Amino acid sequence: MEKQSVYNKPVTIKNILKFAMPTIVMTIFMSFYTMVDGLFVSNLIGTDALSAINLTAPVIQLVTAISTMLATGGSAVIMKKIGEQKKEEAREDFTSLILVNVAVGIIMCALGFLSMGSIFAGMNLSLAVEGYCVEYLSRYLLFTVPILLMNNFTLYMIASEKAALSLICSVAGGVLNMALDYVFIACFDMGIGGAAAATGLGYSVTAVVGLLVFNRKENLLHFRRPVFRLEVLKNAASNGCSEMATTLVTGIVTMMFNWTMLTYVGENGVAAVTIIMYVLMFASSLYTGYSYGVAPMLSYYYGEQSYEKLRKLVRSSLKIIGGISLLTVAGSFVLTKPLVSIFARPANPVYELAFTGNRICTAALCFIGFNIFASGMFTALSNGLVSAVLAFSRSFVFMMIAMLTLPAVLGVNGIWLATPVAELMALALTGGMFVKYRKRYQY
Repeated sequence: MEKQSVYNKPVTIKNILKFAMPTIVMTIFMSFYTMVDGLFVSNLIGTDALSAINLTAPVIQLVTAISTMLATGGSAVIMKKIGEQKKEEAREDFTSLILVNVAVGIIMCALGFLSMGSIFAGMNLSLAVEGYCVEYLSRYLLFTVPILLMNNFTLYMIASEKAALSLICSVAGGVLNMALDYVFIACFDMGIGGAAAATGLGYSVTAVVGLLVFNRKENLLHFRRPVFRLEVLKNAASNGCSEMATTLVTGIVTMMFNWTMLTYVGENGVAAVTIIMYVLMFASSLYTGYSYGVAPMLSYYYGEQSYEKLRKLVRSSLKIIGGISLLTVAGSFVLTKPLVSIFARPANPVYELAFTGNRICTAALCFIGFNIFASGMFTALSNGLVSAVLAFSRSFVFMMIAMLTLPAVLGVNGIWLATPVAELMALALTGGMFVKYRKRYQY
């Protein structure tokens, strides 16, 4: 008996979570082993090295921004075609978009190496921290193409109803990363460069498995002779521009946080920001994983014009996001002390900064989930413009307003308050967009 496709099953909370759960677990695990990366670096090398990882983050986000756009936007375009029963055309487009991503990876890697020296020289960093930055980034860039393929194959595995395989790849990559962190840093004394190499090799697991999986013709998506259609590339770019905007402005905001902390506190403040970002990233991974998990369903139902299913999916998702929000707020507040203490000992000045900051930033978790889901939903519905407006306003406009005003009035606490205030402003915009486009998409 042929297995019933998830897209043809009734839309219930049970079926939604069953489809999305592997992706949620995957994103949680990915954020977890990113935290473990920081844990090894902070405890085996020091908080200066932890600061360096945060200082290199904007460059890494810039390198991956275009690929993120093509991966998320391309997934929506391709699954819409699958829903329209244009399967062969969708497979040709899938192959061509993967090849474009490889080309983007090669170009961005080269640009990263060419500009690396000038990036950190102008930050007025100590020689130790600047050296850590250059060492970490130079090793990380070597894995640019595998990392971009990992970003793409993760989403396409989910769309091909292979979310469980994607989860297995992420777990295997994470375990490899954590093991190599210890081996490279503690045993081989490779320092922060070893941490970068461990991260790159861990991410490469999904890239290698994806190349094998998508070569098999029995899969819903598989490689075919590519046909480069400019319209598909344009649609993928427009649909995914919100995710690219989010990646880019996250880098800009990270630089803004770092600059403000360097001004008010110094390099210890940058280390504290890194710890808070790990905690927020870990909690936000629940929302991101859920949004990525249900995005193919949204695209498919929209392409199939199954508006009743689409309506049930959106409304059930809002209930699920609300429940996750309550859990993450409570968990982050209660676990603040143990979360911070694994990165910095209480005697370290970084500890007190991070402890206070996490308690304040926890409020943002009340709003982040709805904002992330809304942006992802409009991308899945092929409305990249609205998704971009939501993402750009949330990640940049509102954050910049908060960052430029609150620290001037409240000092360091104003820096921590910037995230909750920006997310609250974004939630108001999200609500307005939901109401405005409700009739158009019939959700």
